[in-house]
Amino acid sequence: MEIEAKIVTNGTVTTPKGFTAGALACGIKDEGQLDLGILYSQVPCVAAGVFTTNKIKAAPVVLSEKSLGNGKAQAVVVNAGCANACTNTQGDKDAAGMALLAAAKLDLEADDIVVASTGVIGVNLPMDLVKRGISDVDLTREGGHDLSLAIMTTDSRPKEVAVEVGGIKIGGIAKGAGMIHPNMATMLSFITTDADVDPEFLSKVLKRAVDKTFNMISVDGDTSTNDMVIVLANGLAGKPNPKQFEAALEAVCTYLAKCIAGDGEGCTRLIEVKIETAKTPEEARIAARTVASSTLVKTAMHSGDPNWGRIIAAIGRSGADIVESKVELYLNDVCILKESLFPPHDEIEQITGDQVFIRVCLNLGNGQATAWGCDLSEEYVTINSEYTT
Repeated sequence: MEIEAKIVTNGTVTTPKGFTAGALACGIKDEGQLDLGILYSQVPCVAAGVFTTNKIKAAPVVLSEKSLGNGKAQAVVVNAGCANACTNTQGDKDAAGMALLAAAKLDLEADDIVVASTGVIGVNLPMDLVKRGISDVDLTREGGHDLSLAIMTTDSRPKEVAVEVGGIKIGGIAKGAGMIHPNMATMLSFITTDADVDPEFLSKVLKRAVDKTFNMISVDGDTSTNDMVIVLANGLAGKPNPKQFEAALEAVCTYLAKCIAGDGEGCTRLIEVKIETAKTPEEARIAARTVASSTLVKTAMHSGDPNWGRIIAAIGRSGADIVESKVELYLNDVCILKESLFPPHDEIEQITGDQVFIRVCLNLGNGQATAWGCDLSEEYVTINSEYTT
């Protein structure tokens, strides 16, 4: 989708009009690390959300999905270091408690608060620390940057962006580096806009954007219990052009999704997989997602091994229609396979650089899709073999 939006320098989730945020270290993570924050709009917002498809859902996911049923919200309270998942009735009480504490601080109703958590599963929230932290958070126009840090777990860097188009702004932050796979892959994303939009439109364009972006990334094949993408629209900048708005929202989601894929635990390379001329768009999506999440492709890309056979094999098992003689394959714009003709493996140069671009033309129709992943390294195993110890 074409977009004429421009990137806002140093943009973040508080770039749109009327939004403030703040974060602090309340002691859930290691001492001194930001781990709790609030995002707030000075006026009520139209809101929409997309949540994990995992059948085991964390208490804040269940609560927030329910509270967003009316299409409204005005604030988000979020913690990192503890997922508040698989914590039984105490977890439900703690999630509701976070909403009540944030509502009291902001003079709102509990149903106006979206609650999010990320971190270790099966651990109860230290609510005495959370209570004190929520009370002490200082909200500012620049606070989005601190909030982007506070939601990190194994992330190596914050993920934030803002764009402007047609007089309106859209800003967003995200976290995610592991337990990432298409199907709302552990990730959180909070997006704000000062556009005036109705709830039904916002819900539709968010789902379409998520389907093309966050649901097209994979780090390790695991879908979390806590994933959510939330959009708050406060209307302070007026009504947008609908097509421009949707394109800008998709651009923000694409940027954040690529940041997540490129920051996969232990990764050294971002992998972009573009499938063209598939029979249908859905078959292109299936093929792109399969290649991006293939363990064999990801390990080959770690060492820069141009083992194109793994890519073709992944497409062949993806479920998409494929005619071998029609397939064209390009690695970093170098043609590897066309009309069943390909160079010997020892004549293909090793892949270098921190990004790998895989393009496959199936020559069966007009379907196309792009997915993002990363290489799989020894460091990924180290991180995840010691996550709770």
